[in-house]
Amino acid sequence: MASSFNNAIQAIAELKALSNIEKAEKMKRFFKTGKGEYAANDIFWGVPVPEQRKIAKKYRQISLIELSQLVSHQVHDVRHMALCLLLYKAEKAAKPQIEEYTEFYLKHLSYINNWDLVDVSCRFILGRFLENKDRSLLYELAHSKIMWERRISIITCLHFIKQSDFYDALRISDILLTDQHDLIQKAVGWMLREIGNIDYDAEFAFLVEDDRYKKMPRTMLRYAIEKFNPDIRKQFLEGKM
Repeated sequence: MASSFNNAIQAIAELKALSNIEKAEKMKRFFKTGKGEYAANDIFWGVPVPEQRKIAKKYRQISLIELSQLVSHQVHDVRHMALCLLLYKAEKAAKPQIEEYTEFYLKHLSYINNWDLVDVSCRFILGRFLENKDRSLLYELAHSKIMWERRISIITCLHFIKQSDFYDALRISDILLTDQHDLIQKAVGWMLREIGNIDYDAEFAFLVEDDRYKKMPRTMLRYAIEKFNPDIRKQFLEGKM
């Protein structure tokens, strides 16, 4: 039975061989692994993402059984590589396979537990899967007590925003409008800014309607209006719109 996991074992070994203690320490600080922080006690090997992607491409034919061993691994670098691997498997997959990969992704949500893991994966897996489907799943995630699931709900919408479909992004932004976690505030502000990059009027209207810009946390607002005209941005920050 052990032989069925040879690819996973080899991929982990290749990744570990690239470990960098100095970089790992920096990543532990950057990704907030200290006591009481959002990624407390997570483990890093300090492998650069480009190197992770090289290994992921090499093992793109790995089975989902083996991939499960990677995505549930205790080391952050392995989980990130596993998600890259899943994306490589999905990028040219047919519809039945996309459904299978999405089911796999949702089954392993508890291991997608940092912002880089969320951002590298959800819009490419869930976004593609939900493109022409009911998107109630995103609203369930938006109401989750788990911060990473709330972030998945809004970042997935980037897939739709890129197609000038703002409906779900704006509705979920409303749900998360007063979220207290800065990683959600930044994510919502980012998505609103992305909408504004395509349709300035759509973002502007959302912000001023019902004085949403006054209700949202300052971090969210700053992210959302980052590319506005300096004079308009100043008016928003001073609450004078």
